[in-house]
Amino acid sequence: MHLFTVDLIYNQPIKKAPDMKIKFTVLSLSLLIITACGTEQPEPITNNSWEQVQQMGEGVVTLAYVPSDGFSYVDEDGRLTGVTIELVRDFVDYVNVQYGMSVSIDYQPIESFSTFYETVRDASGGVFGVANVTITEERKEEIAFSPPYMTNIATLITHNEIPEISDFDEIGSAFSGLEALAFEGTLHQDRLEAIIEEHLPDAEMEFAHSNNEIIERVSSGNNYFAYVDIYNYWRAANDDAPLQRHSAGDEASEQFGIVMPLNSDWHHIVERFFEDEGGYLNTDRYRYLMETHLGEELAELLLE
Repeated sequence: MHLFTVDLIYNQPIKKAPDMKIKFTVLSLSLLIITACGTEQPEPITNNSWEQVQQMGEGVVTLAYVPSDGFSYVDEDGRLTGVTIELVRDFVDYVNVQYGMSVSIDYQPIESFSTFYETVRDASGGVFGVANVTITEERKEEIAFSPPYMTNIATLITHNEIPEISDFDEIGSAFSGLEALAFEGTLHQDRLEAIIEEHLPDAEMEFAHSNNEIIERVSSGNNYFAYVDIYNYWRAANDDAPLQRHSAGDEASEQFGIVMPLNSDWHHIVERFFEDEGGYLNTDRYRYLMETHLGEELAELLLE
């Protein structure tokens, strides 16, 4: 996301200030500039369309992403990597080799999922997004999706002081006194709202800024119930986080896709990339990425 910033230099010495009016006028003008910049909405991002790349033989695409362990993160060497980052890099390499182009990537990290979603939705041209976005019919009316690159299990969790429920209808009694904790703008929020409406009408909804924050807050005490993706739970459980998974609440029908603006002309090229040579998801390269960044056991679970 490109942000408009203004640098103001406050520490320059003023040799002479004969009139207090001048001082107040300068200060007022500075405050006016700061206020104006603070309220200005960022311009929608855009980058080269596929048509433009074909015409020029080169171009730049934007990759917006929400930082996420295993999928889009900075490693110990300071390099941006992860399953979805490398997936998009493979796509760009495919375009460059198969079509003889010279396309590069401009990376745009965005912490908030809802801001990320709106950024891609409102963008144009060569803009892609990865944040393990679930493919839904409702979202297809606002954004374009690649073919799915992974099937997810949405996992219901609490602190491990809560015994595992054997039936979803036990939530009303088992989760009594707990608050819901959601990553705002996700389908997990929708799931939690449905639980509150049907089973826990007195529960409140609180919001976290990342999946890691959800894991930390649920692990810190017997205060919350939440939905996370299976890989978030798996990694936390392997690190001995005191979490209880409630399998009765699992939802395993989700599929994730790369997202693009609805009018993107890159969509058919992305589809071709996923389909060529027997399908990208069937390649050793894709398995390597999953095992390298998620671990062999979790990769095996998600590749089934």
